Amino acid sequence: MPTLYNRIQGRNIDRLAALSDGIFAVAMTLLVLDLHIPSISAVHHEGELLGALAALGPQWIAYAMSFLTLGILWAGQQTQLNYIAEGTRDLTWIHLGFLFAITFLPLSTRLLASFITYRAALGMYWLNIFAAGAMLYWRWAHATHARLIKADTPDEVRGSICRRIVIAQSFYAAGAVLCFINTWVSIGVILAVQLNYAVTPSVWQRRRN
Repeated sequence: MPTLYNRIQGRNIDRLAALSDGIFAVAMTLLVLDLHIPSISAVHHEGELLGALAALGPQWIAYAMSFLTLGILWAGQQTQLNYIAEGTRDLTWIHLGFLFAITFLPLSTRLLASFITYRAALGMYWLNIFAAGAMLYWRWAHATHARLIKADTPDEVRGSICRRIVIAQSFYAAGAVLCFINTWVSIGVILAVQLNYAVTPSVWQRRRN
């Protein structure tokens, strides 16, 4: 039988949301701190500056990808928390596992930016995204099984959250597999998936209106 402390630990879901906001804010800040400008000593005219900026392209691409990833994951976990009535000890630790994967994203981003043409670097980056998505799915599955979801949550909402994670991770995996053809093709597909989840739905909504 669980002890009294284990039964009362982690009940306040608002504290998890607050911790998540802080972790995501730090991760997004670390991303931009890894961006560098060309060395002044290496630039003597406009052409050299443009060339130096072009050479930093992989950094900017990796930054854009990861900022979108963090934005999508933050929105996803926030949506889940909105429908969870209360926490438990197990839910708290699953959520911390999710945040553990989030804290690694600046590191995997730096690796990708430095070795953007290497399949191993892209694979590590994808594994980071997969780990975060898997923990997010596990958290919702646990909350559903433990009956922590708010009673007035429609069934279509419960299923929609699971489907969104599975579909998104499937697209990410398909994009990652393309690195065996060409890493730039793989990156292009992953970026397209991110833009779809971040921008396209709102564009479709405006067109319908």
